[in-house]
This record gives sequence, structure tokens and C-alpha cells, in this order.
Amino acid sequence: MKKQIQVVGKTEQEVMEKAQEILRVPANKIFINVLGEIAEGLNCEALIDVNLALEGRRYIENILKAMDIKYQIETRTIGGEKEIHYIVESSENPLLIGHDGKCLEALQTLVRNLINNYSKEKLIITLDIGSYKSSKDRKLEILATKTAKEVAKTKIPAKLSPMNSYERHIIHEKLASWRDVYTESEGEGAERAVVIKPKL
Repeated sequence: MKKQIQVVGKTEQEVMEKAQEILRVPANKIFINVLGEIAEGLNCEALIDVNLALEGRRYIENILKAMDIKYQIETRTIGGEKEIHYIVESSENPLLIGHDGKCLEALQTLVRNLINNYSKEKLIITLDIGSYKSSKDRKLEILATKTAKEVAKTKIPAKLSPMNSYERHIIHEKLASWRDVYTESEGEGAERAVVIKPKL
């Protein structure tokens, strides 16, 4: 759900200025609905008025255009706009992905922050470039399956290498329906890792 707030002001202009300050978005992305007049002035509802998936897409396009990179973008949404996934193919995939996917992660963080600024709830936003992430996801799923089979057989827990929250999510999801193992995240910060444990 997009952010919305109650605002009171003497004029619609004052209401808009207050809404911009609180919501921290430009006026052209806010819709003001006047609910009625009260002693202090106008009682209004200010709502974020944007298409979240389109906002993210435009943001990515502006970055790629500024870098003079040819590109194609596919946008997928799940559950309305609870999940938004961007798939990019470009003339400069290696440059945009960066060493160990660092540039890709940075771009994804920028897009995620932009979109989540408009939303009341945390949304799942992903960006993949040149199938880098989907290929990495497959490798993580293979690792999860292989390790889980070993844990189920030996009944000895296995701790995987530290991973970021997205990578841990892939492991948890892959093994969520397994009957003989379960997963937990342990550790703090950069050392946080998934542990696959046997169900006894």
C-alpha cells in the first residue's frame, strides 16, 4: 500500500507543502483529497500517486541512458505491486554487474530505496542483469539441495558460508517444504549464515 497521511493547512498550497515535507516526494507525485473544513483550515488526506513498477523502471532507464548504454527491460509484478522484478539485457552487462555482482547490488539498492520510499510496507524489489542473478540463484538452489540431502542422511547440521539476506532467502525458500530438514539464519551482519539442521 502506498503511503498516505492526514494533513491540515489553511490552503491547499500549504497542505501540499506540508505533505511534500513529510512524505519527501515531489508535488507531482502527491494527490490531495480535501476531507472537509475545520477550525484550523482544510482537513486533507495526502496520498502518494504513482505506479511503483513504472517509477522503478524509469529510474533504471534514466541511469542507463545517462551512461549511454543500449538496453531492454522487462518488468514483472507479483501480488499487485508487493513484488517487482526488473530483468535487464544491455550492451554493457559486465560493467553493470561489476566484480562479484557489486554494481548490480548497488543499482538494486538504489531502485529498492526509491520504491520503498513511496510505500507503507516493505516490498520485494529485485534487479537482474544479463541473467547473472537467476544463474546465481540456480547455483544456490543446487547447493541447498545437495547440503540438505547430506544433512538428512548424516543427521549432522551444516553451516553454509555467510550470505546476504537475498541469498539466505533463496536457501530458506528452497528448503521450506522439506520434511527431514529445516533452516535457520545465525550470526550477525556480514557473518550471518544459513544453518541446515535435521528434523529429529
